Amino acid sequence: MSINLVRLDAVGNDHEALVNFMTRNEFRFHGTPRITRQAIEASIAKGAYRNEDNDSFWIDHAEHGRIGIARVQDLRDPTAMFDLRLDEEFRGRGLGLDSLRALTQHVFSTLPDTHRFEGQTREDNIAMRKTFLRCGWAKEAHYREGWPVQGGTPVASVAYSILRRDWETGQTTTFVWEDLTL
Repeated sequence: MSINLVRLDAVGNDHEALVNFMTRNEFRFHGTPRITRQAIEASIAKGAYRNEDNDSFWIDHAEHGRIGIARVQDLRDPTAMFDLRLDEEFRGRGLGLDSLRALTQHVFSTLPDTHRFEGQTREDNIAMRKTFLRCGWAKEAHYREGWPVQGGTPVASVAYSILRRDWETGQTTTFVWEDLTL
């Protein structure tokens, strides 16, 4: 795999690089598309990038170098969640696929009590939704108008997950969406 996850030291050596990354990129499909220095500093101070429940990594690509960051959340819960952000320069190149695969491998190989790994995105983030499916994740929820949009109408939030057994076997567990009838 061409992706390497490198632990990010948000309060130490990587502080300015993280602030720079987060403030110079626009994250259109995230809750706050443009993050201010003050907001990222506050998140770092609260432990959002490293504490007993969160860990974060630079996403380094063998050919392109540093292409983004990944944050794993809910480390003490059987279902970990994540936040994946690619640098604008590297979006649209299919690099999210290997990034998500590397992050999934990291979670299941280093967190033995994690049973599920979950992510959510907006319904209009088609690239990420296809990335989930290509990585063997299953769509589990479609929350209508569940994602607030600054200055706009809310859009649906779509949740995907992968189970540990799915990752281990390479077989995605499916289920019947409409299992009840009237």
